[in-house]
Amino acid sequence: MRSALWRIPRALACTVVLGLAPAALHAQESGEDRTLTIGYVAFLSGPAAGSFGIPNFEGFEFMVEAINAGEVPAPYDAPGIAGAQVEFFVVDESGGPTKQVTEFRNMVERRNVDLVMGYISSGDCLAIPPVAEELRQLTILVDCGTPRVFEEADYRYVFRTGPHAAMDNISAVRYLYDIDPEIATIAGINQNYAWGLDAWADFSSAMGVLYPGVESVTEQFPKLFAGQYSTEISALTVRAPEVIHTSLWGADLEAFVLQGAQRGLFMNRHVVMVAADHVLPMLGRNVPDGVIVGARGPHGDFSPDTELADWFRAGFKERYGKLTTQPSHKAAMAILGVKAAFEQAAAELGRFPTNEEVIDAFEYLEWDTPSGPVEMALGKGHQAIQASAIGVTRWNDEEGRVELVDIKRYAARCVNPPEGVLAVEWIEAGMPGAQCD
Repeated sequence: MRSALWRIPRALACTVVLGLAPAALHAQESGEDRTLTIGYVAFLSGPAAGSFGIPNFEGFEFMVEAINAGEVPAPYDAPGIAGAQVEFFVVDESGGPTKQVTEFRNMVERRNVDLVMGYISSGDCLAIPPVAEELRQLTILVDCGTPRVFEEADYRYVFRTGPHAAMDNISAVRYLYDIDPEIATIAGINQNYAWGLDAWADFSSAMGVLYPGVESVTEQFPKLFAGQYSTEISALTVRAPEVIHTSLWGADLEAFVLQGAQRGLFMNRHVVMVAADHVLPMLGRNVPDGVIVGARGPHGDFSPDTELADWFRAGFKERYGKLTTQPSHKAAMAILGVKAAFEQAAAELGRFPTNEEVIDAFEYLEWDTPSGPVEMALGKGHQAIQASAIGVTRWNDEEGRVELVDIKRYAARCVNPPEGVLAVEWIEAGMPGAQCD
């Protein structure tokens, strides 16, 4: 609207505005005949693309198209976001934090986005928020797990609509304790950057709480996207731990499973893969039975039996020919959170909200998703929590796929720290106040 008026004489512009019919004025107030432009960031190339980045973008694309058409089940069935149609473009996340900061500035300063969404890598999620604050750009972190984003700083313009990694690792330890309360030795193989380091710290600390005296016999930290794990697998095999923990993901996790299974690494021990559901469809029969798997929330096979979840799973499979997994669910959660925040603000104001007004509505927001309810409970209302689920792998001959069985579920406040408490400190203190009943 502004760019159109800029090109005509000021007097005529005033005439146009003052001459709007009541219906047109109502359209402006409600968001009708308006667009909301989103720049979305996900891995479209490189080792993180196939099983994670592309399904993540597809989940976003699918949901935006359904939102624009008014095809999402209630309470999201009103077309658009507060009446505005969503336009979007996608940016490849490959290239590292420095490149992503440059891309972010380009989206804001040159492409004039209303909203930036996405980001999978924890390294990128640590680099982007300070720039978003500098530019006062509403930004939604869709995935990335490091707890440090909102534990080390406060942000007004940045939200993360999925839980951080402490939940994944606490859930895994609680699952282990439920199925085998007598464990003496553990080991880990995790990527040598924020996500892997934080994941191992949370897991090993939680193991120390529920298994006093447990010994870590080896800790392996290969570089991100290493792809070859012969040395690490040898070390794990020689030390023979009862439990192996890994937060590897994407092509790294696929390579580890293939290489480890060939050398018998998954035999006669618990292997815990806290963020692994997204590689199961691609690996198929190569995944051993009995591997403990998390999905960073109740996604995919873990998702609830609700109208919204059933609609999302069925529609996504029809559109893309694949099952929903963590990446696609995380994108769906995020854009539905955006829709809920915009529409709550619009309902309170009686007009289309500004981003500042949306931020106020987003803080401490609760909304329903294909993965169940989400609550912005941490980080002064900017960090989400949700329930978790863990299961084990089993090949299903009838369906021709790996399925997750023996599923256990954990309430959000059982596996997430309370507001204002660092995750690792809460874990080390014994997780006081955890609500697990």
